[in-house]
Amino acid sequence: MPRPSHGSQQTLTLLEALAAVPGRWRHGVSLTRETGLKPGTLYPMLIRLDRDGYLESRWEEPERPGRPPRHAYRLTAAGRSLAAERLATRSIAAEQLA
Repeated sequence: MPRPSHGSQQTLTLLEALAAVPGRWRHGVSLTRETGLKPGTLYPMLIRLDRDGYLESRWEEPERPGRPPRHAYRLTAAGRSLAAERLATRSIAAEQLA
């Protein structure tokens, strides 16, 4: 059976972190710390989720002079639905294994 799109364990970890406060803009650096995902794993997932309409992104000006602008991300309505669906599926699968 093929794996559902955006259904990897790493993606579920990211969706869970974003869904904890779905309306809040998040930076990749804080998401790497929170999820334990490496940047080489995290940023391609953020790009795919943004491209597929599950995230919205924006550039934010630096808080301190001399720092570069940063991307910020948050779930769209479709992203919140995807997160709820995938996390519920993971929860059901975990219960069946227990």
